[in-house]
Amino acid sequence: MATGSRYTALALVAALLTLVPAAPTTGAPAGIRAEVRVNQQGWLRHETKLATLMASAPIGHTTFTVVRDGKVVLRGTVPARPVGGWSGRFPAVYRLDLSALHARGRYVVRTRGAVHVLSPPFRIADAEELYAPLVGYGVAFDQGQRDGHDQVATALHREPSHLNDAQADVYAWPHMVRGEDLITDPDLTRIGGPVDVEGGWADAGDYLKFTHSTAYNDVVLFSSARLVGARAPAALLSEARYGLAWLDKMWDAPTGTLHLQVGIGSGNKQGTFAGDHDLWRLPEADDHDADPQHRYVSHRPVFDAAPAGQPISPNLAGRVGAAFALGAQLEPDPARATALLHDAEALYARAATAAPPKPLVTALPHAFYPESVWQDDMELGAAEIARAAQQLGEPAAGYLAASAHWAKAYLKVGSTDTLNLYDVGALAHASLADAMAQVPHGGTLEVTRHQLVKDVARQLRIGVRHARRDPFGAPVDVTEFDANSHSFGLVATEALYERLTGSHRFRSFATGVRTWLLGGNPWGVSAMVGVGSSYPRCMQHQVANLAGAPDLGAVVNGPNGAGNFEGGLGGFQDGMRHCTRPRYAAFDGRGSRYVDDVRAWQTDEPALDMTGAAILAGAAQLSAHPHAQNGRVDR
Repeated sequence: MATGSRYTALALVAALLTLVPAAPTTGAPAGIRAEVRVNQQGWLRHETKLATLMASAPIGHTTFTVVRDGKVVLRGTVPARPVGGWSGRFPAVYRLDLSALHARGRYVVRTRGAVHVLSPPFRIADAEELYAPLVGYGVAFDQGQRDGHDQVATALHREPSHLNDAQADVYAWPHMVRGEDLITDPDLTRIGGPVDVEGGWADAGDYLKFTHSTAYNDVVLFSSARLVGARAPAALLSEARYGLAWLDKMWDAPTGTLHLQVGIGSGNKQGTFAGDHDLWRLPEADDHDADPQHRYVSHRPVFDAAPAGQPISPNLAGRVGAAFALGAQLEPDPARATALLHDAEALYARAATAAPPKPLVTALPHAFYPESVWQDDMELGAAEIARAAQQLGEPAAGYLAASAHWAKAYLKVGSTDTLNLYDVGALAHASLADAMAQVPHGGTLEVTRHQLVKDVARQLRIGVRHARRDPFGAPVDVTEFDANSHSFGLVATEALYERLTGSHRFRSFATGVRTWLLGGNPWGVSAMVGVGSSYPRCMQHQVANLAGAPDLGAVVNGPNGAGNFEGGLGGFQDGMRHCTRPRYAAFDGRGSRYVDDVRAWQTDEPALDMTGAAILAGAAQLSAHPHAQNGRVDR
């Protein structure tokens, strides 16, 4: 893969400008409304290609054609029976098999008969063209999320921000309303500092910074760079190192202190001070905000994961340790690599595995990121430390054994989750399996490679079962949070399974998930900004909203439970640029909604972990198609 300007943010923006809007639906006879949903990015030449026709009533005899360059290249008949219904508005859903298309090019689907509709355009392309943008665009999003003085030129026109974080005070954990971020204390209590926590990434559409989600994103970036190898864009590894530099600030090795987060969400109940979520502004405004009520916005508080030298929540110790160890593996300077390895080891040794805190420490409040499983983080951390130690000629067998121990514990927990911010089990299993082949050990480990592979397959079957019940092939419950990140996680997991086994058993499932994510869902919207012809335009993202520019590469939550909108969207916050696209309401169904509106954090706020899942999916799939860079695609 080329590592030049093709993957720079400016080049990606230029590519975005070439996209065309989705083709409108034409009128349908007999009052039947119909829509054709496709993978708007496109399909590989030799994979299963299923488009979806959704109709407001069962249709009679209807044919379809596929057109390229004005010529019909495929003819077919819409099946007589629908695969199911989606909603009261669209009770009939049919699947159109386009798998006979193999030639590279740009296509559209037309129907004739009971309904006349035209699909958005899509491509047949090779793996490099389809998966590399998930990586490159995703990295562009991370670049736009940068905080501090080191900014990258993007369409968002970012400026240095939160420079006061370089001299930040540390505070005791505040008391909060249960399940909310509203503080009940009259003021915060300073316990230390100043500390330098400048830099890092804003977590989501706001400006808070969390060690928990940053470590996950850094693990994803380093893992992606390792998977793709020499084909990785230069910006991928550069951005991973940028995130690691901030984690290095958050881990104070001499005192054994891990800083947890920078900033507070809401202010306090008494109204004597504000928080990040109380204001809508560009981040660079905070450094010069002299309003006394905004004192914790201009001079943001830092909170620690645990008192200095005390045991640290094992989810944090494991995943931050994994980030340091991955950084060590991909660091060309031996001295720096060794220092990173020792940081990983020291942090890992602090894990409170004997008495984990309840709930686990993730953020303040815990409800921001309600993680409940930690054994996967410890498995991942030990596996990556073992691999780094082996590479650097240091003792590694003990960490391999520890990783296997925590893998066994994870299997015993019986997690029903799949790969995402809250559960990295699949990624941990893949790394441990590789470590088993790389790190010599003199005894029997507590798990076998077969057990690890079996559990990866179990996670994939969770998605397969759900997809079989959904007329559009959704692999997850679209009434729950994080639909898009879980779905991209399954695409990544399938590729990890291929690497472990050489089997294509779940490849068609991953194709269907990718289709669902990139336009083949009821709303016809792509999960990632810049991919496809219809994607989020009114995200709850302060910088993008105020810049009036698309946040290239951003992945939003996606559809969510309709119950999350029972109170309505509320008014526009002071300073918001009003942006709403009501076009998707007609396609809500099965208790779910998708809302493209700047007020709709429930469906329309991007985040590091959501975009990180897409980056990992793209990189893992590229690793499963090793010949794609020459235009050749594995079947």
